[in-house]
Amino acid sequence: MPRTDSSKVSRWDLHGREHVVRVQRTGVQRTIRCDTCGWRRGAQFLPWLKAEEHLAEAHQATVHPAGT
Repeated sequence: MPRTDSSKVSRWDLHGREHVVRVQRTGVQRTIRCDTCGWRRGAQFLPWLKAEEHLAEAHQATVHPAGT
């Protein structure tokens, strides 16, 4: 049975709302899913970059939690 791992990418919009995209990995498959709007996509390569792009484009959420 394949092992499942998950992580998340969080960004805040200019109104201070947090938006989260979760990256779930099962074997070599990766699925990214937005908690805010339910958007979902398979992503074999660079899932975290695709998650950041979705947050910026769909939610204008670009403020990194670490402040960088």
